[in-house]
Amino acid sequence: MKKTLLTALCGVFITLSLHAQTYVLDKSIALPGDAGYDYLSIDNVNHRLYVSHGTTVNVIDLQTEQPIGVIADMKGVHGIAIANKANRGFISDGRANAVVAFDLKTLKIIATIPVDAKGPDAIMYDPFSDRIFSFNGDSNNTSVVDPNTLKQVGTIALGGGPEFAVADGKGLIYNNLEDKNSLNVINSKTLKVIRNYPLAPCGGPTGLALDNVNHRLFTACRENKGMSVLDANSGKVITTLPIGAGVDAVAYDPETKLIFCSCGDGTTTIIKQQSADSYSVVQTLKTPVRAKTLALDTRTHKIYLSVAEFEPGTRKALPNTFKVIVYKQQ
Repeated sequence: MKKTLLTALCGVFITLSLHAQTYVLDKSIALPGDAGYDYLSIDNVNHRLYVSHGTTVNVIDLQTEQPIGVIADMKGVHGIAIANKANRGFISDGRANAVVAFDLKTLKIIATIPVDAKGPDAIMYDPFSDRIFSFNGDSNNTSVVDPNTLKQVGTIALGGGPEFAVADGKGLIYNNLEDKNSLNVINSKTLKVIRNYPLAPCGGPTGLALDNVNHRLFTACRENKGMSVLDANSGKVITTLPIGAGVDAVAYDPETKLIFCSCGDGTTTIIKQQSADSYSVVQTLKTPVRAKTLALDTRTHKIYLSVAEFEPGTRKALPNTFKVIVYKQQ
């Protein structure tokens, strides 16, 4: 009798816990312009959200969740990296083959840095080496920029087409190679690839996130519609979970132990980490079709996805429909 009651209570506790972590629509933030969109990035120090948007970057104050500025006049924006130590942000301008630096306080462009590569796409700041890394999709390499001198200081051959990257803060950078179905481990001081991990059954890896405490990597894969969990130390694939189609980004919340995979098919798959090696899908959140990239605010636990409405059967965005959709815990 006691065992039955205990089992029932445990079941109720688990059900309530899962319900408490259900995500629901919070609000929509309208943004000007009708161009394409890619990465979103959060500045945790200044509480700002940066949204790539064609030739511009829209900036949102996360405390008021209102637009506060635009960084404009670029050729083809992809990603945004934040280097608070230098009070600078960096934008990958893929069509200009350049990295654009701006002031975090004023949002004014301070330099356009040409890189000896084509198609800068993903971009990130590594605090360990105090360098900016742009991952160049058309050149299969990484351009390394000094955020203080605003000069390119190195190039790393990657051996494949790079996608998302993440740093562990201790001198290692992990980077997905979409066309090779593998993941590179980069030493951010020596600027060399020191390991490469095959990702099978993952095919077409895009988004990448890191649990730095448990040394687990979460890589989201388009071809097999799955998110694979890797041991960051050994490269072993521990498990693969089903997600939606057309995934782009993935984010991990170390406090709630939730992983978010934003997919272009109109879903965001939310996965719960029970332990370092145990995971389960706890929600398939309905989102707008083509809302494929996201950013997570670890302070509020909200997620932000950018999207526009399109003419039926086309890739042409309808005028004045671009926005950021906000979801929160229920």
